[in-house]
Amino acid sequence: MAATDDFISYLKGDRAFSARSVEAYGDALRRFSTFLQEKEEDLTPDKADTDLIRQWMAHRMAEGVSARTVALQLSALRAYYKYLLRTGRIERDPTRLLRNPKVHRRLPTFVKQSEMDSLFDKVAFADDFTGRRDRTMLLTFYHTGLRVSELIGLTLADVDCDEGELKVTGKRNKQRIIPFATELADALRSYIHERLHLTNTPTAPSEVGRLPLFVTPQVTPLSYPQVRAMVAHYLGLVTYQKKRSPHVLRHTFATAMLNNGADLEAIKQLLGHESIGTTEVYTHTTFADLKKEYELAHPRA
Repeated sequence: MAATDDFISYLKGDRAFSARSVEAYGDALRRFSTFLQEKEEDLTPDKADTDLIRQWMAHRMAEGVSARTVALQLSALRAYYKYLLRTGRIERDPTRLLRNPKVHRRLPTFVKQSEMDSLFDKVAFADDFTGRRDRTMLLTFYHTGLRVSELIGLTLADVDCDEGELKVTGKRNKQRIIPFATELADALRSYIHERLHLTNTPTAPSEVGRLPLFVTPQVTPLSYPQVRAMVAHYLGLVTYQKKRSPHVLRHTFATAMLNNGADLEAIKQLLGHESIGTTEVYTHTTFADLKKEYELAHPRA
C-alpha cells in the first residue's frame, strides 16, 4: 500500500505531525483498509467511493464507537484523500459530500483551584530528584497550560527564569512564548541546577541548551505514559474525579485564567490554539459552573 505509506511519510515530514497524531491517522487508515478487505480482498482505500466510506462510518458506530471518534477518523480519511488528489492518484475526493456524525460537545474537565492549592501546598513530594522534578513539572503544567508533547520537548535553552519566559514548540512546529510567575521560576532554577549535575558525560557549553529539560534520574527522556502516570498519581491525592490526565491540567490552567479575568484572546495565544472557537469552550465551562451554583442557591430554581 504505497499510497498509504507515502501519506504517513508526508505527515511526518512535510506536515511535521506529532508521533501520536501520525499513529491516530495510521490507525484510522488501517481500520478502514481492514473493513474494505473484508468486503473485497483487493479493495484498497484509494479505490473506495463515497458510499463505502459512509458504510464504514455506520459500521464503526454500530460497533459502539463514539461519534467523536468516528468524526476524528473521518478527518484522517479526508486528509488522506486530499493528499491523493493533490498528488494525482485520484480524480475525485470521495469524502467531499460526507458530513461528520453529530457530536455533542463535551465540556472540558478541570481540577478545582482549592484542590490545586492542596497539591502544591500540602502534598509531601519525595525529597529527591524525582520528587522535585515531579513538583516542577506539575507547576509547569499549571502555570503554562502546556500539552504533554510540548513539555516533553522542552530543552534547557527554552527556559529563561530571569525573564520568566518559556519558548514552546507546539503543533506543526509553531513556536510561542509563554510568560510564567516567580513560583515556577524559583522551582525551575532549583530543578535545572540539580538536573545539570545528572549529566555525567562532558558537554560543550554550546550543546548544553539542547539537553532535554525534564528527564529520568538515569538522564533519559521522559515518555508520554510516564508523564501521564505521574500526573494521575498526584491528582489522585487531591481530587476524586475520574479524569486525571495532563490534558486536565491544561484545561485547569485555561479555566483558572478565565475565571480570574483573563481575556479570551490572551488565553488562545497562551494555549497555542489556531481558532478562538476552540478556546471558547472554556466560557461554556464557566457558565456551566455558574448555572450549577444558581440551581443550588436560588430558592425557586
